[in-house]
Order: sequence, then structure tokens, then C-alpha cells
Amino acid sequence: MAWREEVAATKRAAFRDQEYWGRGVPGFGDPAARILVMGLAPAAHGANRTGRMFTGDRSGDWLYAALFRAGLASQAESVSRSDGMVLRGVWITSPVKCAPPQNAPTPAERDACRPFLERELALLTEVRVVVALGAFGFDQTARLLGAEGRPRFSHGAEVALPDGRTLLGSYHVSQQNTFTGRLTEPMLDAVFERATGLAAI
Repeated sequence: MAWREEVAATKRAAFRDQEYWGRGVPGFGDPAARILVMGLAPAAHGANRTGRMFTGDRSGDWLYAALFRAGLASQAESVSRSDGMVLRGVWITSPVKCAPPQNAPTPAERDACRPFLERELALLTEVRVVVALGAFGFDQTARLLGAEGRPRFSHGAEVALPDGRTLLGSYHVSQQNTFTGRLTEPMLDAVFERATGLAAI
């Protein structure tokens, strides 16, 4: 918590004239969503600045563009909470609600946020598919939703959950994956094509 507030106070030079959100970031999207996108945590100068998940940073550029191509978002770019973005059939959240240093949540941060995530998931009664971006989101989802054994994360991993829902894995939309070509647009599109098929959207 202290770190997220420090970042909001000191700011990045490019955003020095903007007021940072600097608090825990709630989920965003369609309350009747059939697809849940599970990230990692708010980005220091993205969601920690704008107050909306995957908004105002390069990771969000990739995610929202993919959702737009899949027919799940009203526009391909998300820059602020007031930009008019509307999601259809999708809810976006993360296991950790506050921006952590180096995008590396500690076990204590994860555990402190778990009750919030549990309540959030309990309210999303229509979710049929969870798309987990990265190993952290994949592992937390598998644990929270009672996946049998310890399913291993990989891009394209597909796990049937005990309650009939499906967990899909995708490399995270971070710059270290998108800039290096580890994650490409066709790879991400294929994950969302599978998700929409399973969710019958």
C-alpha cells in the first residue's frame, strides 16, 4: 500500500500533470460476464494512475485491442476511466488489487487481497471461462476455484474446473512478452476465440 501511494505522489514525468488514483483498483466490465480475464496486479503508471484495470499502459493496449477484435469491447484503446470503453460479456480483474514494486506481489499482498477476489468472483455468477494472463493469475485462479491437482501454466493451457467452468492460460500481455514476440496478436486472438466459443458468446 505504501508503495502504490508513493508512486502516485512522485509520478512519472510524462504524467506529472495528472492526478493518480493511488488506491486499490477494482475489477471492470460487464456484471453479467461469461468470460473473466484474470491479470496480475495494477500497473504502477497504468491502473494505479487511471483507476481502471489495464487502462493507460502498453499491456492494456494489447488486451483491449484483442478484446475489440473478438467483439467483446466497444473500442480498441483504453486510456482513462471516462473514455467510453464498454465491455460485453467480459469482466477484468486481478488477484492483487494494489500496484506492487516491480510487478512482483508478495505472498502477504496476495493473501490480503484474496477475500476481495473471493467476493468479486462470488458476484460474477455467469462466468463460464477464466482467461488467466500469466502464471501468477493462472495459479491463483486454479487454487481459488478448486482445480484438481496442480495444473501447470502454459500458453494455451486448458483446465476443466470442478464446477464446470474452464480455465485458459495465456502469456501475460506485458511488454517483456509482446516486445520480444513471445506473445503475438494471433496467439492472443486464438485464446479469446477459444474463450468465446466455450462461453457461447
